[in-house]
Amino acid sequence: MPKILLFNKPFDVLTQFTDSEGRSTLADYIDEKGVYPAGRLDRDSEGLLVLTDDGKLQHKIANPQNKMSKCYWVQVEGVPSEDKLELLREGIELKDGMTKPAKVRLMNEPAGLWKRNPPIRVRKNIPDCWLEITISEGKNRQVRRMTAAIGHPTLRLIRYRVGSWTIDGLDNGIWRLL
Repeated sequence: MPKILLFNKPFDVLTQFTDSEGRSTLADYIDEKGVYPAGRLDRDSEGLLVLTDDGKLQHKIANPQNKMSKCYWVQVEGVPSEDKLELLREGIELKDGMTKPAKVRLMNEPAGLWKRNPPIRVRKNIPDCWLEITISEGKNRQVRRMTAAIGHPTLRLIRYRVGSWTIDGLDNGIWRLL
């Protein structure tokens, strides 16, 4: 039976267990031995990270060819029009090629959301909003680049779901074994 660990990764934590520059890593939070991240989550992103001791499962989760969907809660600058959201739903051209169509909808700020340290920058005269974006590929910093491409830079990015696993009931900085 493979070991599967779900971790709600805080902002500013590297998705690795060691760092020669003294930055915060998974080792600062996870003391379970023999598990490794299945995929990456940028240092400036938060939310669900799946770790396992099973190489085949790791590959299944991380490899875009397997089309395991990932859902993100994304706080963006401004409020995108329906036309701009439709661009994301159809697939958008990035420097490294076209994205696959995404599922995108406006959403309210997630209930019970933890405070980010440090907080996002807020501008008095520019509103922001939350989007739920589901993709089935994983280009480098893809969600951030997608929102920037429609003129709405990402302020905060939280991965809510990977496949059928979610961060429901998992406080930020906390992990649990399945």
